[in-house]
Amino acid sequence: MGARRTRRRVIVIALAAVVLVAGAAVAWFQPQKLFIDERVDEALPTAPAGATGSTATDAGGAAPTRPTAAEPVPLAEGRFRSLGHPTSGRAAVLRVGGGRRFLRLEDLHTSNGPDLFVYLSTTAADGPRDSFDDDFVGLGRLKANQGNQNYEIAADVRLDRYQSVVIWCRRFTYAFGAAPLG
Repeated sequence: MGARRTRRRVIVIALAAVVLVAGAAVAWFQPQKLFIDERVDEALPTAPAGATGSTATDAGGAAPTRPTAAEPVPLAEGRFRSLGHPTSGRAAVLRVGGGRRFLRLEDLHTSNGPDLFVYLSTTAADGPRDSFDDDFVGLGRLKANQGNQNYEIAADVRLDRYQSVVIWCRRFTYAFGAAPLG
């Protein structure tokens, strides 16, 4: 009877260990995200009220009557190419009134992941996949793996230093996709 009890105890402990390891693996890898798409559809960024530099005129071209909403001015743009996961869409750096700059991801489609971020990288979009995090500026956590989204670029970021936009998985140090800034 003692050997049977010991054997049962060993089996219970082994099963408990397997459940704990499996639970930790699911928590770390988050494989369910591969099957769950998240979508966001943010509007184009605009200048705050009163920050536009242009004005509307009346039909005869006379004096200005009221400020108009300034359209974002594209500074750089490129199409995503797939790296570690199928990725498509367009990345554009836009300037809006008041000098604010945004990175706009349009029609983005990529795989979901556990720890995805948006980086501006000094590595070219066709560079080695493992070098995108060597010299970069982070713009924040990826809001969704599909759709249109905006990320403000700090005023002190020198855009001429950065060659690409990267969807980066920080947990696994892995590039999902990159777009050139040209």
